[in-house]
Amino acid sequence: MSIQFRLTVMNFMQFFVWGSWLISLGAYMIVTLGFSGGQVGSIYATMGIASLFMPGLMGIVADRWINTERIFGICHLVGAGLLLWASSVRDFDTLYLIMLLNAMVYMPTIALNNTVSYKVLEQKGLNVIQKFPPIRVWGTVGFIVAMWMVDFAGWTKSELQLYISAGAALFLGLYAFTMPKCPPAKAEGNRSLVSALGLDAFVLFRRRQILVFFIFAMMLGAALQITNAFGGAFLADFKTAYPGSFGVEHPNLLLSISQISETLFILTIPFFLLRFGIKRVMLISIFAWVFRFGLFAVGDPGAGLWMLVLSMVIYGMAFDFFNISGSLFVDRESEANIRASAQGLFMIMTNGLGAFVGGMSSGWVVDHFTVDGVKDWQSIWLTFAGYALALGVVFPVVFKYRHQ
Repeated sequence: MSIQFRLTVMNFMQFFVWGSWLISLGAYMIVTLGFSGGQVGSIYATMGIASLFMPGLMGIVADRWINTERIFGICHLVGAGLLLWASSVRDFDTLYLIMLLNAMVYMPTIALNNTVSYKVLEQKGLNVIQKFPPIRVWGTVGFIVAMWMVDFAGWTKSELQLYISAGAALFLGLYAFTMPKCPPAKAEGNRSLVSALGLDAFVLFRRRQILVFFIFAMMLGAALQITNAFGGAFLADFKTAYPGSFGVEHPNLLLSISQISETLFILTIPFFLLRFGIKRVMLISIFAWVFRFGLFAVGDPGAGLWMLVLSMVIYGMAFDFFNISGSLFVDRESEANIRASAQGLFMIMTNGLGAFVGGMSSGWVVDHFTVDGVKDWQSIWLTFAGYALALGVVFPVVFKYRHQ
């Protein structure tokens, strides 16, 4: 069995674990458990809290004391137990604690997965830049397959989605211990906590254009969290008006078009960045979010299904053009000695602060437009579209950057 195939399996399972519940857990909590929008948003915000510090801390552990593949496996084994526990819980306080702990062990594995892949490819004398992208794309495939499995099995509003995720995490945790050894790098042993958390890159905030960019990246990170938390619940609420329709019966399948679109738009980033520059690319992303939310507001699983599908397609542009392009921009604008820390800071702003703000604020908006248990989804999505539109109006005015 080739090492590339083994890494492909690892990447596939890494995002299969996440895809089993990330998009559909909101529907389960609202429809089955009866949680409020604020409660659902706060549980999704746990990923933002964990992303503020856990990837850096686990990176230090892997750099100094424990083989990367082992800490990667341990995190998934602990996560498997937490997800199994979560499947039996019905009250908000306990589920919040469990999902916070789960986020603390899962979010670091995204970076650890990449680290194991890089180290193993280097050990085998393979070109990382050439070999890793075709391996990593199977991670997105794993996310989509997990969504489809939960959807076709009818588990989008059931705790069984957590069983699937727990089983996958258990398999991956054990599988990780069979990977080639990735021992701590002695040369990196003096890496500081400040550096690992990306905090030494705060020097970039002295440059106004970079500070503005990071603030808007955080705000767009909040937009991403909104649809993760409430996309499934939104489609589930059409069950009365459109019983038996495709969007109601297969919400995860419909939402998975977003991930498929994501893989395609990644390929267009080099053209758009070179041709238009980061300012225009970010502006395209912002207005893509406006259309993403606006189409949700006017679409439905009946005659308006095409609008929901178009919203899913636009998601790929909305996500990739700020997340992937933003990462490349940060790398280009950072000095060589802080590039790794700058990427850590970018993750803190988007997956950390952005995810936390998005999870909490979106929950408040949903609760505001909920009366006697009935959600005014059109007003909810128009509010989010208005938020993105406001960003689109302000961004080109305050972000001064000339594309070369």
